[in-house]
Amino acid sequence: MCGIVGYIGSRDCTEVLLNGLTKLEYRGYDSAGIAVFQNGKISVAKSKGRLKNLEEKMEQENSRPFGHVGIGHTRWATHGEPSDVNSHPHSGGRVTIVHNGIIENYKELKDYLISQGVTFDSDTDTEIVAKLLDYRYNGSPIQTISATVRDLEGSYALGIIFADHPDQVYAVRCESPLIVGVGENESFIASDVPAIIEYTRDYYLLEHEEIAVLSGDGVQIFDSFGTPIQKELKTADWDVEAIGKGGYAHFMLKEIHEQPTAIRNTISPRIQDGLPNLEECGITPEVLRRFRHIQVVACGTAMHAGTVGKYVIEKLAKIPVTVDIASEFRYRDPLVGEGDLVIIISQSGETADSLAAMRLAKSLGAKTLAIVNAMGSSIAREADMLIYTHAGPEIAVASTKAYMVQIAVMYLFSFELAFALGQIDEAECRRLIRLLQQTPDAIQSILEHKEKTQYIAASLINADSLLYIGRGLDYALSMEGSLKLKEISYIHSESYAAGELKHGTISLITDNMPVIAVATQKALMEKTISNIKEVKARGAKVIMICRSSDDIDAEAVDLMFGLPDFEDILMPMIAVVPLQLIAYYTSVLKGNDVDKPRNLAKSVTVE
Repeated sequence: MCGIVGYIGSRDCTEVLLNGLTKLEYRGYDSAGIAVFQNGKISVAKSKGRLKNLEEKMEQENSRPFGHVGIGHTRWATHGEPSDVNSHPHSGGRVTIVHNGIIENYKELKDYLISQGVTFDSDTDTEIVAKLLDYRYNGSPIQTISATVRDLEGSYALGIIFADHPDQVYAVRCESPLIVGVGENESFIASDVPAIIEYTRDYYLLEHEEIAVLSGDGVQIFDSFGTPIQKELKTADWDVEAIGKGGYAHFMLKEIHEQPTAIRNTISPRIQDGLPNLEECGITPEVLRRFRHIQVVACGTAMHAGTVGKYVIEKLAKIPVTVDIASEFRYRDPLVGEGDLVIIISQSGETADSLAAMRLAKSLGAKTLAIVNAMGSSIAREADMLIYTHAGPEIAVASTKAYMVQIAVMYLFSFELAFALGQIDEAECRRLIRLLQQTPDAIQSILEHKEKTQYIAASLINADSLLYIGRGLDYALSMEGSLKLKEISYIHSESYAAGELKHGTISLITDNMPVIAVATQKALMEKTISNIKEVKARGAKVIMICRSSDDIDAEAVDLMFGLPDFEDILMPMIAVVPLQLIAYYTSVLKGNDVDKPRNLAKSVTVE
């Protein structure tokens, strides 16, 4: 959530900050602001709403600052409503800051500062940090930052400038991600690589309570006690073209089309001589044989990927799997310990609840496996075992290709686990791997005939509410299809196990209410058709996602999207694509901001 950018160099700082913040819009925000040193003084401009609101405000007020040093921010409201006053940056007098995260002990700190005569203008926890830094300021920025962060509880990343140090930018982090970009005679801070990739691919990843100082001489990094430290300079493995739209109308559509390539990039390095090989990830047959129970912990779309994994692992490897929402797992005294494997799935690798859940699992003696897309993220660094997905940058808030590669990894893991445990033989493992390698071509065939999804979307735009139903793997898939639709179309949508309809939910069916039925599992087809007929008899408009070759009673279905024939167990990778496209085109037809849906953030780094 939120985005931080900072710059020092010879360029127009305002242009760099606005450009960087634009690249971070996918993270979600409701206001924006910048602070730039201009003629030795800090000039602040901020506004509620999108970045264009800020730019228009600066133009109307002739207040666009010009300088070469500054910080910028896009805010996602946590403390205080979205407003000009609550927008970042915030000033404490001699100190101006931007902040991602939440300060949990803000009330105690604010009460203390008020008792010392300090006054406040906003409702934010961020202003409290700015005022505390100013209150503590002794002329040494590093000493002041070091002393202040020891009083802060919660998650945060701070970009800081001091009025009497106009040639420096400071940064510090705890939990919330922050990187330091290194260019030629210029330096940056940013919440994520896309903000700086236009200028440099080289960066440092700040660790807990490390302090970075950016100046004309380059970058220095200190530990929490102010001692200089040396860090590894990392290089981003993708370039500016990777975060462009590539001629597509929206990032989401581009990313849907990138899924075949993302799958190949993710699975190919992990297949050796026709068999899964995850040794580079710390996973060997010997390690896999130690586990008696698997717990998958994730949030949102990642949790749905884990649900697909549950069905596949239990079917093939015959090991019990529990799937938990991370925010629930943390607080229910989970029964995990030695002999258990906890799989944490997170696209960003910084999801606050998932990170806390992983730490809890480790403290209880369980081994942890992280499946993440972000190199060097907190979850990636702290997990016992790690599988990187290779989706590349995903800019649209609604995840598509990140989900796809997550389930691809779950399949790879499931096949190797089942083979290691002797539940499938080598021939069957090779056969499943061959099928997995064929999924990109099957997906490509859907993308080449996606017009039907536009027609289906047109039938949904006036709906107030709809249902997704399915059984087994199809139910896991319907959960993701429903989430995608509600995320970007704002149509109320729920997913249900088809067999549960008669236990209450069928009372919601009204005339012409859309019901999207996913039916790809042959063993469950007859039962699912029975459920479809139940809703159809009560007036529902039924949209069915199934194989083109399936013999479906025409009277039971109003619209159908036909899928290519494929093995049942791998159908979720095929069938999710039309569900993604239906959500996308519904949002487009409703005139919504597809890539930046309201109230949502790409990286959820607060609880």
